[in-house]
Amino acid sequence: MGQRKDIDGSTGVPTFYGSELRWKREEAGLTLHQLLEAEKHAKSIEEWCPTLIPGLLQTDAYARALVQAAMPLAQDEEVEEKVSARLARARLFEENHKTPMYWAILSEVLLRQPVLPPEQTAEQLEHVAALARRRRIVPQILPWNCGPHPLMMGMAKVMTFPDAPPLVYLESQHSGDTIDDPALVEEYRKSYDLLRAAALPPEASLALIEQAAEDVRNGKQSK
Repeated sequence: MGQRKDIDGSTGVPTFYGSELRWKREEAGLTLHQLLEAEKHAKSIEEWCPTLIPGLLQTDAYARALVQAAMPLAQDEEVEEKVSARLARARLFEENHKTPMYWAILSEVLLRQPVLPPEQTAEQLEHVAALARRRRIVPQILPWNCGPHPLMMGMAKVMTFPDAPPLVYLESQHSGDTIDDPALVEEYRKSYDLLRAAALPPEASLALIEQAAEDVRNGKQSK
């Protein structure tokens, strides 16, 4: 196990945080909780979610449905705790908060195979669109028929920081892995750039999201 480096708190909060974050990653890897805390300090967050709306963009109903599906025997208190924690992350996009550059590439499948009833599905899609209209996020949609593309194996979150090296976070149902090896991080960043190039432009993506929300409200939801 590596020896912790001395950290000079007098160098300023961002630098101190960067050093502390770096040490935590080197020492034991980030836990899920530590990583979500890191989102608050990120300069940029680039996320690819092929099967779910990202946690930072979820509505209460969407987050609750996912938690209950993953934990069908959980007590109400535990469900509420996890839903509240997930929604608290979205405060990142409040008007008075310094928002990181957040880029989300979503699979078009998410617009066509919703996990909620129509009204709640429309609200979720409208929530994503509203964040884009307020210039808090940049969404892109990857067409369902785009063919082979980078990062087909699953989700990936690339994060950069003002005073710490970038990292990549990979998440599965019950665990997550943090990657901060510079060579691997660079490979993931290249893959994300290629995926971004394969996706629809932001304006076209936003129009598609808004059209999907309207279709759901008008009873045209895909089966």
